[in-house]
Parts: sequence; structure tokens; C-alpha cells
Amino acid sequence: MTEDNSTTTHFGFQTVPEGDKAGMVHGVFTRVANRYDVMNDLMSVGIHRVWKDAMMDWLAPRPGQHLLDVAGGTGDIAFRFLKRAPGAQATVLDMTESMLVAGRQRAEAEKQADALNWVVGDAMALPFAANTFDVYTISFGIRNVTRIADALSEAYRVLRPGGRLMVLEFSQLPNKGLQWAYDRYSFNVIPVMGQIVANDRDSYQYLVESIRKFPDQECFARMIREAGFEQVKYRNLSLGIAALHSGWKL
Repeated sequence: MTEDNSTTTHFGFQTVPEGDKAGMVHGVFTRVANRYDVMNDLMSVGIHRVWKDAMMDWLAPRPGQHLLDVAGGTGDIAFRFLKRAPGAQATVLDMTESMLVAGRQRAEAEKQADALNWVVGDAMALPFAANTFDVYTISFGIRNVTRIADALSEAYRVLRPGGRLMVLEFSQLPNKGLQWAYDRYSFNVIPVMGQIVANDRDSYQYLVESIRKFPDQECFARMIREAGFEQVKYRNLSLGIAALHSGWKL
């Protein structure tokens, strides 16, 4: 079957053929992999660490669970999960191998090597059997997926009955004035920071634009329910700059 090149999607504010987006996103993260963790700290003034800890607090990892962390990049979520859940296993999946390479080079990866697996793969076509994992997480990654509904369906498929989905993603501030101020910072500061620190303005311009294209909290919660998840809830972080979404496969 030939691919329908008439189907389009967004890459930041650009409209591109749907079949091209994954490669374009792959290019972004290949270019920024070596400076990804440093830039996260600078862009969020370190607050992303607080958000990830809040994710773990709500998730409450339990000993012996098997986590799949999709778009897991350099391992931040997997390391936190394993620290809180003795005897657990974590599989980190990312479409960009250089991100996984950067993760495996971190000191935490060596300490937790027996509990970690690193897999190159696509969120929309996970290379795992159904009913495999207890927990599925994706942190600041789902907005980069070409078809979000497909990724959520795959999350539902690979989770065991009773398994939990948790998504951490940038979102929309409910206050228009605060959103305006945040947009000014995002569009005027972050791409310049990317140029200075990572020598890559365009990738960080895309990352800012991708945040603004992502559905708001209520819309995304509805998408999670449509994928089959129940007890879907969300919590705003830092007034809605980011949000945590939770759902269960029951």
C-alpha cells in the first residue's frame, strides 16, 4: 500500500505531510541530545525536576512493577521510578537512539543497569506484546507524536488490566494574561537560549511552537478516555504551564 501524502499534520506552526513528521522530530532530538538535560534545567529554571517528582508522587510506584517510559530519552523518569520501587523493572523507549545513548552514559544508568532496558521504537507502533506493563509513562513527548490517538491506543494495548497511564506534558494556562506572559518568554527567550547553549535555534523554536499546538487539558483528557482509559483525571502544575494526566486500564 502506498502512503497517502495528501494527509498533513503540524510540525510546530508548519503544515507538513504526515509521513514526514516523525523524521523531522527525530532530527530535532538527534541534534539536541547532547545538551538536552542542560537545556531542560535552563528553560524551566530547574522546575522540570519538581514536576517529575510530582509525577512520581501521584504515580506511587510499587515494588516489582514493570514500567514502560515512552519518549524516555535520557532516563529521567525511569531513574526516579526505580529509586522508589525496589525490585521494579523499567523499559525506556525512544525513537532517537542518540537520546538513549546519552541516557545510558548517566551515572544512574550504571547503578541501575540490571533493572533497565533501552529500546529504540515508535510510540504509535510499540514493539511489545499486549498486556505487558504495569505502568506507562510519557513525559514531554506525546506532543511530538504524529498521531496522538494512535499512541494512546498503543499505551492501552500494552498495559495489563489494572495498569496505569500517566502523561506529563506542557499545557495551557487558564489565565489569558499569564498565558500571554509565558508565550513572550517562550518565543523570545527559549530559541535564543537554544542558539547559545546548543547552537541550535531552530530545534528550540519548534519545541516552543509544539507546546502551543498541543490540546488543552480538557481536550487531552477526552482523548485519553476515547482510547479506552477510565478514571481519567488531571492536575495542573505551576498554574498550568504543565499538566499531569492519569488514566487506568480497567
